[in-house]
Amino acid sequence: MLRRHALILLASACALPSTAVAAPVRYVLVSDKSHVGFKFKLNGITQNGSMPVERADILIDAQNLAASRIDVTVAAARARTGLIFVTQAMTGPDVLNTAQFPTIRFVSRRITLGTLDRISEGAAVTGDLTLRGVTRSVTLQAALYRQPGSAADDLSQLDVVLSSTLNRNDFGASGFPNLVADTVTLDIRARINAVK
Repeated sequence: MLRRHALILLASACALPSTAVAAPVRYVLVSDKSHVGFKFKLNGITQNGSMPVERADILIDAQNLAASRIDVTVAAARARTGLIFVTQAMTGPDVLNTAQFPTIRFVSRRITLGTLDRISEGAAVTGDLTLRGVTRSVTLQAALYRQPGSAADDLSQLDVVLSSTLNRNDFGASGFPNLVADTVTLDIRARINAVK
């Protein structure tokens, strides 16, 4: 009897229309709420800078978060630091060379969820970072949040936080080695809206 009941339940579940399973949702960038922050050391003193996010193509599969995808392009040519001469040196030919390579792009290849299988609890996003025409695999720590006060099922507007460190020499951005440390810390923050 129990087996027959289980078979009936299974058959009923298989007969559900495909709309019962949510499809992956595409999101668009909210530009004025999105940027890449970065830190580096100049003569041993930490400096801060930022670059605007130019474009983001984000697909989130709420039923299978590990299958979600991220493709972000940053406007390196519009990078800014607190000091104009540092900004000029950073965007110049010895470091980012933005005249030839005006953007930086990250494309995810794999998402590894945290211990609770939730992106909001922390996840690792591994993908290809292209900077100065050089592509390397990097891993970003990621988190995804609903807006404060929103309903548990309201995924219409989300905040994405990505962070990592990288060695600028891996991408050929090795100018001024006696003044600037090799390690750069990234703090990427983006607000995204679901496409209706």
